[in-house]
Amino acid sequence: MAEPQLSVRSARARDLAHRLARRENRSIAEIVVRALEAYETRQTGREPAATFYARITETCGTDIDLDSVIRESRSPHEGPEL
Repeated sequence: MAEPQLSVRSARARDLAHRLARRENRSIAEIVVRALEAYETRQTGREPAATFYARITETCGTDIDLDSVIRESRSPHEGPEL
């Protein structure tokens, strides 16, 4: 099954994508996707996931073992009173 294709009517954009693809040794589709993702991030102000997790790790410092926290706060249910 053929991949969907993106049609670009700008000769300048086509030439730039081909040049970057050759330089980066990537496919044109990869170059276009990466460029659009970078543009989206820049325009919406969203940070990439890797940056977000690095920032959270720096500010929080430690990982929390959620299973142990849940186990510590559990207590057996006495059952219904009859």
